[in-house]
Amino acid sequence: MVCERVEELIEAIRELKVRGAPALGVAGALGVVLACKNADESAIENAVMQLANARPTAVNLSYGVNRAFSAAKRGKNAEEMRKYALDEATRMIEEDIRQNRKIGEYGSELLEDGDVVLTHCNAGRLACVDWGTALGVIRTAMMRGKRIEVIACETRPLNQGSRLTTWELMQDEIPVTLITDSMSGAVMQAGRVDKVLVGADRVVREGVINKIGTYMHAVLAKEHGIPFYVAAPTSSFDLRRSYKDVEIEMRSPDELIYCGGVQIAPRDVRVYNPAFDFTPFQLISGVITERGVLQPPLDDHELCCD
Repeated sequence: MVCERVEELIEAIRELKVRGAPALGVAGALGVVLACKNADESAIENAVMQLANARPTAVNLSYGVNRAFSAAKRGKNAEEMRKYALDEATRMIEEDIRQNRKIGEYGSELLEDGDVVLTHCNAGRLACVDWGTALGVIRTAMMRGKRIEVIACETRPLNQGSRLTTWELMQDEIPVTLITDSMSGAVMQAGRVDKVLVGADRVVREGVINKIGTYMHAVLAKEHGIPFYVAAPTSSFDLRRSYKDVEIEMRSPDELIYCGGVQIAPRDVRVYNPAFDFTPFQLISGVITERGVLQPPLDDHELCCD
């Protein structure tokens, strides 16, 4: 789809037509360009604030919006603001590709020839500008001649794992097996998983916030002695904040009551549908970034994060 107004982009973000932390950051920056192009100067800041709050949990969206808007404010009028915002958004696009490639290089060193890697949700090209974070690690390892297989969890209720991750891997001819989310413990118990590798929507002081279900896989990996890695650019880091201070997005009950437009549960059933959960650093073997593999716990002495 093509978004020509900030309101259209906000709707696309809320409906997950644009999703994935790095992609949200770049989309947010480009949304500032749309605001400068279409809104009156007096209305630009309000449009930008609405965009930054379109989804509350992933830090990259507000990071991208704030970065592009800071650049835009150097302009003396709407046209100059648009130009400065576009220049900054373009830099972010280029950075995202470079950062994902570096994440892939560092992360691929953690994978052994013949490894079977379990992943959750989608942290590939479709969640970034290009290459991907967690899937970028696997792509890089394969390019370096390592034989890697992937077990992809379906990632209910929106099935990003089954719809997106399996498609990406099959396009790259990387062997992938799809399982339901509830099967991850069984495949670990059976000795079929060598590593677990996921992305992140926000890295906070005590751990990582990522797609709902991540914590479950981390607990199971710890129990079975399987390394659990997170791949994320430093733009996803928010180390000055506790997970307790982060708003976890609550999604519509319809995502559980319906599947593909078909009702699969009683219409009036009570539903609890958070989009993300929190995984403490105690369960994480390392965080793979464009600066290297960082060992938890992390703090601001290692990274300069706003």
